[in-house]
Amino acid sequence: MYILPSSAISPLVEWLNGQRLPREQLLFPDEEIDAAIQSGSLHEQPGLIKTARGWRCVRCGNEDARLFASFSCARCGSDCAYCRKCLMMGRISACTRLVHAALPLPSARYEAPLAWDGELSAAQAEAAMAVQQAVLDSRELIVWAVCGAGKTEILFPAIAAALEKGWRVCLATPRTDVVRELAPRFRQAFPRVPLAAWHGGSDERGRIASLVLSTTHQLLRAYCVFDVMIVDEVDAFPYSVEPMLEYAVSQARKERSSLIYLTATPSRAWQLDVARGKRQAAVIPARYHGHPLPVPAFEWCGNWRKRLERGRLPENVLSWVHHRLEQRKQAFLFVPHIDELEAVTCLLQRVDSRIVGVHAEAPDRAEHVQVFRDGRVPLLVTTTILERGVTVPNIDVAVLGAEDRIFTESALVQIAGRVGRSAAFPDGDVRFFHHGKTQEMVRARRHILRMNEEARKRGLLRT
Repeated sequence: MYILPSSAISPLVEWLNGQRLPREQLLFPDEEIDAAIQSGSLHEQPGLIKTARGWRCVRCGNEDARLFASFSCARCGSDCAYCRKCLMMGRISACTRLVHAALPLPSARYEAPLAWDGELSAAQAEAAMAVQQAVLDSRELIVWAVCGAGKTEILFPAIAAALEKGWRVCLATPRTDVVRELAPRFRQAFPRVPLAAWHGGSDERGRIASLVLSTTHQLLRAYCVFDVMIVDEVDAFPYSVEPMLEYAVSQARKERSSLIYLTATPSRAWQLDVARGKRQAAVIPARYHGHPLPVPAFEWCGNWRKRLERGRLPENVLSWVHHRLEQRKQAFLFVPHIDELEAVTCLLQRVDSRIVGVHAEAPDRAEHVQVFRDGRVPLLVTTTILERGVTVPNIDVAVLGAEDRIFTESALVQIAGRVGRSAAFPDGDVRFFHHGKTQEMVRARRHILRMNEEARKRGLLRT
């Protein structure tokens, strides 16, 4: 490793370290801050900008008039507007001044930084080359890879190439648990490279390193820092529905930088763009182990909600659960909503007391998921909170009420993607119990069949 040459940097600029912060959060005297601004090493800008429609928040990009309010401000002595959208990160008001470094920070080059010695499949290697070229060319690229394709490993060669050039790399994801899960894997793969994990509760938040793993929310702290921005699970909530997070990603990137999107389930608009050549994509239609994706079966179960109100489950759903318990094969049972989850879990605990239910608001969610991973729970009833991120080697999956509008094409593809991820157990049952087929169910099944067909055409499946 060696540090790339740069001009002398003051302690204030070094402390700010790639962040854009309200002036009052800078732990330096006003005279020193003023001197740095006058010398051009720091840049100052208003926190809110007046627009024809009201206000725009410079930190989070919010322009929704409903998300601005006012208060009696002691600093400016007036009724001062402020942004409620990003209030959890500290108040940005009309008299706030945001400060960021105007000079590039020194960076380090690393020779042969990658210590991972695994092997990529043919499809992974092809995608890895495409990602690496996009990074070196500072281009945008979508990596459309089926669930279980091994997206993380595909990134390693490109990240290594960027680090060798002294570039800063950020891998951003909507969910905190993904940052926590990936951090040890990246530290093992790049043992000599400083890594910072940014998520709520982390003491590394805001610390710029050569390699940063961050939730998309935490990127609101960074400004023009990263040469390579990788956004994982770009289709996942909340990134898929929250413009503020897309804004955060754009603000954290340097003007010349690459942007790599990772997704197993791109939106229909993106799928059309890829098909028409409007967006560049590296498509991986097969899993690393070369077995086809399990295709969901549709099974009508009648008016299951009425049955549930009477304290009963549909007979075919109950039979499916009994069969998994008899086989001693673990399973997920997805349901649409929390109240239904509690009712279903209560009924199934009469069959086997070890069965548990988890949802986003459950305080013991992490504990229940862990004992399920450890094999001590035979069946986990859950909402879409576990549609991605939890991998169990040998598992079956069912959805009760697959016709509910919460089960979109993306959600159903992700749910089906829980099955068959391990090379040792590449098959499994995926069952969509429903009270009437929906377009989303049909599209999800078609999506999986299309990927399997593409994998066959490209010779990526085992014969």
